[in-house]
Amino acid sequence: MPTTTSTKQAASAQDQTLKSIRETQQAVVEAVRTWADAVEKTVPAVPAMPFAEELPSPTEIVHTSFEFAEQLLKAQREFAENVLAAASPVLNKKA
Repeated sequence: MPTTTSTKQAASAQDQTLKSIRETQQAVVEAVRTWADAVEKTVPAVPAMPFAEELPSPTEIVHTSFEFAEQLLKAQREFAENVLAAASPVLNKKA
């Protein structure tokens, strides 16, 4: 069953890639935390800006951006699945 073996190999490669990405991300988070702790006392407070309270926080920007990306990815997956379903008479045709 080459498809099963190929699928297992692809899943293993994906798992290894995700593990590596998470480890790298964690290292970056720790580096940023160390940097922030080191420079926190040397950075002056940002003066109040007019209308600043009306702007979204960095956390809100990240949240809404990823929420949109999740919705977009879901829509793309549904589209791809619908295309495959529409083409299934040809794709599933047996000789």
